Amino acid sequence: MQGMIQLATALVLLASNAAFAAPAATLPDGAQRAEQIAALPGKAWLLQEKKRLRLIGAANTEVARLELRSESLDLRANGDSFVALVLDQDRQQVQTLRVDAAAGRLERLATIPPQAFSVEALCLYRDPQQLLHAFLIGEDGQAEQWLLSGSEARKLRSLALPPQVSACRVDDASGQLLVAEGDFGVWAYPADAELKAERSPVALRAPYGPLKGGAQALALLPGGLAVLDGGGERLHLLRAEAGRWKAQAPLALAHPAEAIGLDLHGGVPAALQLKASDAWRARNIAWRGTPGASNAALPIVLPQRQTDSVAQQGDAADDPAIWVNPAQPQESRVLATNKKQGLLVYDLEGRERQFLATGRINNVDLRQGVKLGGQVLDLAVATQRDRRTLVVYQIAADGSVSERAQLATGLDEVYGACLYQPAAGGLEALVNDKDGRFHQIRLTLAGEQLGGEVVRRFKLASQPEGCVADEPSGQLFIGEEDRGIWVLNAAADAPAAPRLVMAVGEKLRADVEGMAIYRGGKTPYLIVSSQGNDSYVVLEALPPHRYRGAFRIGINAAAGIDAASETDGLDVSPANLGAPWQQGMLVVQDGHKRLPDGPQNFKYVPWADIARALALE
Repeated sequence: MQGMIQLATALVLLASNAAFAAPAATLPDGAQRAEQIAALPGKAWLLQEKKRLRLIGAANTEVARLELRSESLDLRANGDSFVALVLDQDRQQVQTLRVDAAAGRLERLATIPPQAFSVEALCLYRDPQQLLHAFLIGEDGQAEQWLLSGSEARKLRSLALPPQVSACRVDDASGQLLVAEGDFGVWAYPADAELKAERSPVALRAPYGPLKGGAQALALLPGGLAVLDGGGERLHLLRAEAGRWKAQAPLALAHPAEAIGLDLHGGVPAALQLKASDAWRARNIAWRGTPGASNAALPIVLPQRQTDSVAQQGDAADDPAIWVNPAQPQESRVLATNKKQGLLVYDLEGRERQFLATGRINNVDLRQGVKLGGQVLDLAVATQRDRRTLVVYQIAADGSVSERAQLATGLDEVYGACLYQPAAGGLEALVNDKDGRFHQIRLTLAGEQLGGEVVRRFKLASQPEGCVADEPSGQLFIGEEDRGIWVLNAAADAPAAPRLVMAVGEKLRADVEGMAIYRGGKTPYLIVSSQGNDSYVVLEALPPHRYRGAFRIGINAAAGIDAASETDGLDVSPANLGAPWQQGMLVVQDGHKRLPDGPQNFKYVPWADIARALALE
């Protein structure tokens, strides 16, 4: 990294939407010896020299120093001070620092455990929860994202980035990780570990873009980016507009840059400080822009438990259902599908207690106290996709589960399912096909022989999956993945006349997935997985089905539990299951297991936190 071209920004606090071309800030004494410089609020500076770091106060005097041979530098505000990230060259470890110019403090915090690769670039990220992350990138494209908030640094995920990355920066507001592939250009990736690591071009070398010889340094601007090209001869300014990057005319540099500095978030740069021929020179720029839109629009609730991961990698975990132990609520169970293998049974701590190798089962639902054939049973059903059957399980008083029967569905591509318990007794399963067909199957019990008969058929226009019946109101809610939420009468003898409750759009993003009803107070709620934006929509379950908001499930740094995303199935119970579930519990499938990477699992969230976040009754 010694020969990397470096770039710094001096910050002058102006209105964020104002154009500026103000004079450059005056550099402090000794700045010309620095490999990197960072302008801090209150006319303070952090200087990174070859063998030490120096903190310069407002009076242009040194207020603190730290003997440390380091490379690379990024900063984030942390209350009244800053957290800095550098690479300790002697230890070959990434080091965090506290930088406090007002108190004259510059000190080591903690090191990040060593990587299996040599770190060539690093940068910080402050997420919508205000948690701090670090991206560490190696020469061959190996990279890791670490969560720094919490009791210790923890690896959040591994990711693959381009080789020969010379620099990286994260735009916190838009959640974009920007990386400079030295000989090719700049790419943008989602910084959120729950999102797929898909890249999009920002600025590439000719003939694919305006850069000459690739990109070697980056500096964030409000709503944009400054890029120093490969030869250090031109500075490119790019503006982010509606998800695209629009280039302005490049600025020619009289002195080719030879070293990089640091851009600092939180202020408006009036000039870019470029180091060329061992001298820092300011380049004034005219810029009008505002920071990108924040990803923190929806409230965030935290998972308090997570289950053991399923046994298979890839898209395996799918749908949960909550069984309440009436005698010992703390011994309740979560039934969940591994759609590559079978049914899992977890306790309230998330530990796997049982596995039934039923094969490729998809959705699962259950009902307790079912009156059937003169017996009272707790039953669960799941769709078996290879056999095109409905698997019926029986749940014993201690929460143990056994397979009872498999029933033909009459469908070609069995997919989703849910249960309906008529007031007159019995149990009916709503089973759907990928082509939109539904069969409503009434379960029968003659002696010990379980059977089923189709008592109603209807069809939606395209692929459904999630559904849930609300017995007190007699309503059946169905999710048509690309279109929205439908409601109809759940009774088998009623006409099937689906009515659209909420269409896919701004608040509900395709795919429409898991659905559940919460009845714990005067207002019942419908909770729906809005998979397209990793959120959970809450509607009133009774007409006119008023929208009450949406939320996301974030990282519980203290407990070491990652966020939830791309949720397929979910379930909710209002039962008091003990702390922290006194008002009930939401269980969701997590499409990406992080902290660290692993096979998918399920997250448990207290209903009380959701109710508080959305001001629910």
